[in-house]
Amino acid sequence: MTLRTLDEPQDRNSRRQNISRGILIVSKTNSPGGCAPWAAKIFAGLAAALDAFVKEEVSMSLPEASTQVTGEQAPVGPAVVSIEDASATVTLREAFWTWLRISLLSFGGPAAQIAVMHRIVVDEKKWLDERRFLHALNFCMLLPGPEAQQLATYIGWLMHGVRGGLVAGLLFILPGFVSILLLSLIYVSFQDSGTVQSLFFGLKCAVLAVVAEAVLRVSRRVLKNRVLVVISIVAFILLSLKLLPFPAVIATAALVGAFGHRFAPNIFRSNMSVSDSPLPSPAGKGAWKETQRILLTSTIALSLWFGPILAAAHFTGRTSVYTQLSIFFSKAAVVTFGGAYSVLSYVDQQAVDRYHWLEKGEMVDGLGLAETTPGPLIMVVQFVGFLAAWRHGTGLSPLMAGCLGAVLTTWVTFVPCFYWIFLGAPYVEKLLHKPWLASALTAITASVVGVIATLGVNFAMATLFSAQASIPVSWGTLSVPVWSSIQPAACVISLLAIALMFIFHRGLAVTLSACVIAGMLYNLFT
Repeated sequence: MTLRTLDEPQDRNSRRQNISRGILIVSKTNSPGGCAPWAAKIFAGLAAALDAFVKEEVSMSLPEASTQVTGEQAPVGPAVVSIEDASATVTLREAFWTWLRISLLSFGGPAAQIAVMHRIVVDEKKWLDERRFLHALNFCMLLPGPEAQQLATYIGWLMHGVRGGLVAGLLFILPGFVSILLLSLIYVSFQDSGTVQSLFFGLKCAVLAVVAEAVLRVSRRVLKNRVLVVISIVAFILLSLKLLPFPAVIATAALVGAFGHRFAPNIFRSNMSVSDSPLPSPAGKGAWKETQRILLTSTIALSLWFGPILAAAHFTGRTSVYTQLSIFFSKAAVVTFGGAYSVLSYVDQQAVDRYHWLEKGEMVDGLGLAETTPGPLIMVVQFVGFLAAWRHGTGLSPLMAGCLGAVLTTWVTFVPCFYWIFLGAPYVEKLLHKPWLASALTAITASVVGVIATLGVNFAMATLFSAQASIPVSWGTLSVPVWSSIQPAACVISLLAIALMFIFHRGLAVTLSACVIAGMLYNLFT
C-alpha cells in the first residue's frame, strides 16, 4: 500500500478515468428489476462521476497537498475536525458539489439518508466531528419537517451561513422534485396501461412492508416504558376511529410530555446528548442586533411562505384547488413531527376522505414512487399536489395545472423548513438544554408510532382488499374492509416483501424490485 499526493499528474488522470467510469455506469444501466434499482444505479453513477470531479477540484484548491491511500481507497478530504476550521478551509464551491453528491445518493428514507450524510460529512470530508453531527441532528429532531433535509440545511448554515444553508437544503430537495414530477407525469399518462398497473401492483405490496418496518424501527427506539406504549396506542385509536385530527393528537402528546417531565422526568427522559462546547453563531451580539436578525429572517421567510398562498387566492379564487393545496400543506408543514410517515396519515385522511383529490390506492402509489427516488420521503406530497391540480385545476391545461400544483405544494412544504433552521439555529444550545422540550419530543415521537401504524392499516386495506365499507358510528363513519374482496395475490406478494425485509434482511431496493417483478409476472400469467 503506497501513498501519493493528490496534485501528482498521474492522480489527475486517474480522476478523469473515474469520471469516465462513472458516466459509463449511467450509460449501461438497464435493469429490468423495476424503478428502484434503475434509479439507484443512475444516481449512484452520476454521484461517482461527480465525486471524482469534486476531488480533482479540491486537490487543486487546497493550500497543502492531501494524501490518499491507494490499493484500498481511503476517504479524501481536508483533515479538519472543527466546524470553524472547516468553514475556513472548505469553499462554497466544494460544498455545492458535495451536497449535490449527497442528494443523488439519498435513497431509502431518513435513516439511510442521515447515514449517507454522516459517512460523507463526518467520516470522509471531516467537516464535523461525531459530537457536532449528533448535536445538529438532535436540534433538527426538535423541528417539524423532514429531519434529513433540515440536517443538511443546518450543516450548510454552520459552514457558510445562509448561503450554505440554502445550497445544502435546496440541493437535497432538487433531485427528488425532478424525479417525482417526471414520474407523476408518467403515472397520469399511462395509468391505464397494463404494464404500469402491474408495476404499481407489486410496488403497493412492498410499501406495506416498508411502513411495517418503520413502525418497528421507531417503536424500538422510542417505546422504552409502558407510559410511552400507552401514548402510542391511544394515538392509534384516536386516529383510527377519527376521534381527533392529526394536529390535535400531536399537540396533546406534546403537552403530556412537557407536563409529564415535571412529575415523572424519568419516564419521558430523552436520549439526546448535548455537546460541551457551544456551536458558533453568526448572529450579531447584543439584543437589538439579534432582534433585527429575527425580524429580517421572519419578514423574508413569511413573505416567501404566504406570498404564493395570497397570490393563488387572488388569481384563482379562495376555493380553487391551488389555494386549498397551499393552505392545507402549509398546515401540514407545521405539524410534521416524526418524519414523513407520520404526516402521511394526516395527508391520507384529508386528501382522500375530505378533499377527494385522489383515491386511497393512489396514495400508496405515491409513497411507492417516493421510496424509489432520492430525497425526503415527504416529497410524496408533491405527487398529491400534482394529481389534485391535474384533475381539479381550472384555467390551465392538465399538464400546466399539475406542474403548478406540484410546485405550490413543494414550496409551502419546504419554505417553513428553511425558516425553522435560519430562525432557531443560533439558539441550539438553549433549546437542547431545555429538558421539558426534549420530554415533549419524546411523547410526540411515541404518538408517531401509533400514527404510522394507522397509516399502515389504511394502506393495507387499500392494497389487500378491493372494496371497503363505511359503518356509521356515533362520531361519524368507520372504514372497514369487505372480506369477500380480499386479493390473494396481493397478500402473497406482501408476505414476500415482509420476508425479504424481516427474515432475510434485504434492503429497500431488493424488496421493491422483487415485488415489482412478482406483480408483473402475476399480471402476465393471469
